[in-house]
Amino acid sequence: MVLRCWNFKLRNLGKFGTQFKLMSEQNKEPYSLPDFKNTAIAYAHKSDLELKKSAFLFKMMNSPMITKIGTNLTLAFIKIKFPLTKTIIKKTIFEQFCGGETLLDCQAAIDRLRNNGALTILDYGAESKSSPEELDKVMLETIRAIELAASNSSVPVVSTKVTGLVDNDILIKLDAGEALNNREQEEYDFLVNRLDNIFNMAANLGVGVMVDAEESWMQEAIDALVERFQAKYNKEKAIVYNTYQLYRHDKLAQLKADHQKAVAGSYYFAAKLVRGAYMEKERDRAADQGYPSPIHKDKTAVDKDFNDGLRYCIENYKTIASCCASHNEESNLLQARLIAEKGIEKTHPHLNFCQLYGMGDNLSFNIAALGYNVAKYVPYGPVDDVVPYLIRRANENTSVAGEASRELKLINSELKRRRKR
Repeated sequence: MVLRCWNFKLRNLGKFGTQFKLMSEQNKEPYSLPDFKNTAIAYAHKSDLELKKSAFLFKMMNSPMITKIGTNLTLAFIKIKFPLTKTIIKKTIFEQFCGGETLLDCQAAIDRLRNNGALTILDYGAESKSSPEELDKVMLETIRAIELAASNSSVPVVSTKVTGLVDNDILIKLDAGEALNNREQEEYDFLVNRLDNIFNMAANLGVGVMVDAEESWMQEAIDALVERFQAKYNKEKAIVYNTYQLYRHDKLAQLKADHQKAVAGSYYFAAKLVRGAYMEKERDRAADQGYPSPIHKDKTAVDKDFNDGLRYCIENYKTIASCCASHNEESNLLQARLIAEKGIEKTHPHLNFCQLYGMGDNLSFNIAALGYNVAKYVPYGPVDDVVPYLIRRANENTSVAGEASRELKLINSELKRRRKR
């Protein structure tokens, strides 16, 4: 991936950034680290009205009861095609977290991000499809996104979900070590062909592709596929990225082992580091089926593995293309500090930051303001298709470790600052 950094210059930038009199190893000059409390930079791209709408949405998501009722009603109304349901979703949570229903719709979001120093990672939001027609549509939409990315320097990477390209039962069966029947083997071969078409187009056009992580009971099957295509397409540069959910206690060791395989195989290793998205589901399933949970016992252990993973990738940045895909302030600050301390060029294509569209703007735009490679992950697609993604965002923001309170506090702080101008 090449997250080409746009020069984002604000007058009197020095007074915005938190100044640290630290020295880089190579040039021995002071450098600045981002100030994540700076709401002026974080929300420079939003009008007062847009901020008020975001504040209302995060206030609603801050209530577990409202979120639970809202998500259940949304699923029910979508299923029965209740009038105005899609319109309401589009004007609220969809507008906050998605770029649009089509690639063309996303152009406004791409331009706005670019104008504020951030790049775009496009993700067609379909998942858990099963019919051949649906699966082929996801492949074609992903290829169209790659073609758009090749013609737009603001979109260096696209994302894809293997769960949108094959019947998930096949992945689960493979992960469990069960043999596929003839029909299932044929469907798996179609999956391999779909992925090969995607990665071949990406390699020919020089666009990166990030493969999302999934639940542990299908992840090994996905990992095997990604490793196979990294060996094929990452010979000259990083094209194919795997995603490592470091809330799993085995993933840091796997990240290091996969890197060593890549070195031995003479191809670039590419990794997106996340904490994880299925913690409660993973723990519940492990308890129900009587096997040890793959999830770390506490947040401290998760944070340690995530930050150790960042350190490992930065230590080996010449052979690892990595992305710190996190909304954790400490982790983002750590990566920025390590890059500066080691005197590595901020725009090195192997060292990147990423946050979700509609969240973490205090991180993204304050990091971008100092010249690092930063992108926003921008999902798009028909409302029906992206509802599962939107529900995860709502639940994530409502959870104890979620972000609704923090986002709301930052937005209210910026609105208060603007009123005082």
